[in-house]
Amino acid sequence: MPDRDLPERFEFEGVGVPLGASRDFAVPITQSSSGGTVSLPVRVLRGDEEGPCVFVTGAVHGDELNGVGVVRGLLRGDELALQRGTLILVPVVNVLGFERRSRYLPDRRDLNRSFPGLRAGSGASRLANRIFRTIVDRSDFGIDLHTGAAHRTNFPNVRGDLRNPGVRRLALAFGTEVIVNSRGPKGSLRQAATKAGCPTIVLEGGEIGKAEPGVVAVGIRGIHNVLVELGMSAGEIERPAFQVRVNETRWMRSDYGGLLEYHIAPGEAIEKGQEVATCTDLLGREVGQVLSKDSGIVIGLTTSPAVTPGDPVCHIAIPAGGIEDIAATIEDDNTTLLDEVREQLASSVTIAETGDSEGD
Repeated sequence: MPDRDLPERFEFEGVGVPLGASRDFAVPITQSSSGGTVSLPVRVLRGDEEGPCVFVTGAVHGDELNGVGVVRGLLRGDELALQRGTLILVPVVNVLGFERRSRYLPDRRDLNRSFPGLRAGSGASRLANRIFRTIVDRSDFGIDLHTGAAHRTNFPNVRGDLRNPGVRRLALAFGTEVIVNSRGPKGSLRQAATKAGCPTIVLEGGEIGKAEPGVVAVGIRGIHNVLVELGMSAGEIERPAFQVRVNETRWMRSDYGGLLEYHIAPGEAIEKGQEVATCTDLLGREVGQVLSKDSGIVIGLTTSPAVTPGDPVCHIAIPAGGIEDIAATIEDDNTTLLDEVREQLASSVTIAETGDSEGD
């Protein structure tokens, strides 16, 4: 996709941002029920030369704070030496949900099922349309930052429609170990943006209500990698120890009720038939085991230990070529950041050795 022909003075909300400069904006997006203006915080940065325009968004779901941490980390760190092009940074998209510590808008609508929206639609649709016209319509590429839903944690992975060359380029450069090939839900920011000609990927990492240092570091590294790939920043792309693209993921579900004790951790490679978790009753007696129905890589876990039959337990990414080589690479990998992320995410669940649960 060719770069947009950006003028020397990039206009954003009627204000010029010259080459080599940055500006902060409070973009009016809606009104509260008391009549006050609700604004979107945005920073626009421009390199010394013209080039692509990339947006980075966090907290489209208002309780997903890892993306907020990534954007703030970018602004505070040394990684953001922009040489070419324009970067639009939006730490919190769903301001209304963020203020209420909620995933959703006040009317319980999901903003990430409302894009590109309508100027004269529902409140959610109008909000989505205002954001879309302001941010997406003027961008060449996009990176949208998410976490797992409530009571779930995600091992950092990139998701995008890999049939699109621009999406594939960003996904490979970002540098996560697992890339999930998927279009995304209807109405999601990434699907709507890609359809509108702005290839967009999603980073899924960690859990809600937290800014986890390891996940934030993965996000910052990945965005820097993308900027290097697009020729917007200098440096080298940091490649992971392995990288696998998957077309299929599956949740392992419990056949039992009880409290979970995991035998696996986020980011691990597991084999079909392997013990994922043991369910115990309130007195610690074993009720049954959750076994993996597939071989794959653990990209998600439920963090709530209490389950009933049918509840999701473990999310597996299933590589088409099997996991033997991947498992060996993971075993030999001593990457500090990857180890840090695994340890942090595993701290949200109880992990026990296989078969060590008490009971008769």
